[in-house]
Amino acid sequence: MVYNIYQSVRSIKLSKKYVELVIETTFRQLNKINSEISVNFVGDRRMKMINRDYRGINKTTDVIAFAMQEGKVFDSKDFGDIFISIDQVERQAKKQSIPYKEEFTRVLVHGILHLNGYDHVTKKQEENMFGLQEKLIKKLLMK
Repeated sequence: MVYNIYQSVRSIKLSKKYVELVIETTFRQLNKINSEISVNFVGDRRMKMINRDYRGINKTTDVIAFAMQEGKVFDSKDFGDIFISIDQVERQAKKQSIPYKEEFTRVLVHGILHLNGYDHVTKKQEENMFGLQEKLIKKLLMK
């Protein structure tokens, strides 16, 4: 498992070791052990720019995943890049009255699942993706 973690914000309020645990546990659950991924922790300004430039939405969001390949069959070990707005994660945790660590985990797992071909466009896709996501979160928060 190869992963690069980039941080353009002052703090993500969790250890690099925890971030690595989330990445490794999620990929292990998906049987994608020989994988590569980049995770970028950014602020609102950068996330808004990325969201505007690539999705045409001129506001911030919590996570954007750029898969190296689309679809269900991946013939590359490099799955792509994930961008996470730490500011947005903090706001969402407060709004939902849940611990920051739980929301952070949810957003990172969500991005990894997108890189692995999961989506939530249809009701069935949503049930499948969110079901797996919440199972992984529960497992990770018990560690």
